Amino acid sequence: MKHPLLIAALFLAAPSVTQAQIVDDFEEEEEEFVTDSIDTGMDFPESMTDNIDSLMNLYVSKTYLDFDGDCQMKDENPDFSREEYINRLQRMPTIMEMPYNEEVRACIDRYTTRLRRSVSYMLGAVNFYMPIFEEALDAYQVPLELKYLPVIESALNPTAVSRVGATGLWQFMLATGKAYGLEVTSLTDDRRDPVKSSYAAARYLRDLYQIFGDWNLVIAAYNCGPENINKAIRRAGGERDYWAIFPFLPKETRGYVPAFIAANYVMTYYCEHNICPMRSRLPVKTDTVVVSRDIRFQQIADICGIDIELIRSLNPVYRRDIIPGNASPSVLRLPLTDIGAFIDAEDSIYAVAQREPFKRQEVEVSTGRYVKQQNERNIRNRNNGRGNNNGRAAYHTIRRGDTLSGIARRYGTSVNKIKQLNGLRSNNIRVGKKIRVK
Repeated sequence: MKHPLLIAALFLAAPSVTQAQIVDDFEEEEEEFVTDSIDTGMDFPESMTDNIDSLMNLYVSKTYLDFDGDCQMKDENPDFSREEYINRLQRMPTIMEMPYNEEVRACIDRYTTRLRRSVSYMLGAVNFYMPIFEEALDAYQVPLELKYLPVIESALNPTAVSRVGATGLWQFMLATGKAYGLEVTSLTDDRRDPVKSSYAAARYLRDLYQIFGDWNLVIAAYNCGPENINKAIRRAGGERDYWAIFPFLPKETRGYVPAFIAANYVMTYYCEHNICPMRSRLPVKTDTVVVSRDIRFQQIADICGIDIELIRSLNPVYRRDIIPGNASPSVLRLPLTDIGAFIDAEDSIYAVAQREPFKRQEVEVSTGRYVKQQNERNIRNRNNGRGNNNGRAAYHTIRRGDTLSGIARRYGTSVNKIKQLNGLRSNNIRVGKKIRVK
């Protein structure tokens, strides 16, 4: 059953749908996209035109993804016949139509040649993200093959931002994200949350299907908005088949469904094209804890002994390395093996957060960038003032994950000073021992 109010709202939101935010180039021929064109009169989606080195130089890929040394396949792309491609596409267990044509072949060739390293990266991230996507899509009875939409939307980068401001794995524009319950503030962006954004995307895809009743039209509408699809249908004389309205779509949307089919193909048949998945060191098993105070990632890293880059990778929703728990209870995701360490150290983390609260950052209006100099000065001044401590000794009980450098930073002193006060000859410290810090 269709919901008239919901459908009307979707049409009103059409200009701010997702990644493309496409201008209807059928009427405005002067609008040109900074993308590569191919002979079929379509543009590749933005994620297929990114410079490959910029993708591979992402810190997360350098830190948590490694090339598999056991993979001995030649780094070359074999040539296959048209019949072989057709046969493989037909064997894929999908309910969505996966046809073969020149547009699809062009996108497959793109993934298996120029974007081979990008595919390796995405295959390495699959084990972490795909269970999240599948669970959300299944909850709304949406075809599971749509789990590969983020491949063409964001190349599986949760912090990806398109040229028009669409953000996250599913590339939600601000208005559409808010319409589906994704909150965005200066400190948080739910569009970057893999779980929240996946459930929002599943709901949005379901609602689009209630409008169009065809999954190819749904994913085209996901790219350019429902109103652009309706315009194309009218120009095609009422035809409601994607390939019939293809010439009347914006150029990037013409490449969107072929790219989606190609993404399904390459994520299934990468071995046949000698593409080796990267090995991911992102933990498959994670869990969450609820944080009820404002705390910084660095405070968690120092006290619990967890790599701050890992905290960032698992919590991309927080834009400034700050969890705003004072505003409302907030979720922190950690490796399952580190949940106990956080719970054990929670009181210490909150105590440090209370002594060292973050300062609201000033906004440089001319550039819109956040400047941190004042915040850093405040921290230095606070540390310097605390250093005197009115001549009284101060002590710290060592907890799991503590390091001398972290303790020194917390109390505004130095490692050498702590070692002198406690007669320590090395940096080794023992959990439960009380040491003097002032």
